[in-house]
Amino acid sequence: MPVPQALVTRYFQLVVERQFTEAERELERLKQKMQKTEWNRGYFRALYGMLLSRRTTSDSYSFFSKLDLTDKPALHEYRREFLDHTRNGLHGDFDRGFFSAWADCMRVLARMDVAVAQSQKPEVSAEEADQAPLETLKSDKSQATIANFLKKIKNVEEDVEEETVEK
Repeated sequence: MPVPQALVTRYFQLVVERQFTEAERELERLKQKMQKTEWNRGYFRALYGMLLSRRTTSDSYSFFSKLDLTDKPALHEYRREFLDHTRNGLHGDFDRGFFSAWADCMRVLARMDVAVAQSQKPEVSAEEADQAPLETLKSDKSQATIANFLKKIKNVEEDVEEETVEK
């Protein structure tokens, strides 16, 4: 039984949009529909690795974090490379399944309009961020948010600095 492409496409869309909880649910559905073969195991591992890689934003070594989702020609070239690996007889079934998942991912990403989704985020300048109101906890007034804590620390440091200048 082949991997259901509709579920896979939806999974890639969710991962790119950083909707990790829903992507995990979709991945679980895929796992339940897959037969237990070595090829499917490689395919599933690639999907799971994509989720982990996308979730971890600080990983500068992962392929997914370096991938420019708006560069369609590069995505097509990556897809061709992954397809070459799937056809390579030297690779085992696990590896061919793994590279097939990446080829499918590149196919879906090349068809997605990722630039529109990324440009819809409002950009906030540093000045606007400084002027934004501080977050407070309504339920417990004795609790300080990190923003309020840092503001107090800054004020204390300024007071200490003024005292040392006056002496």
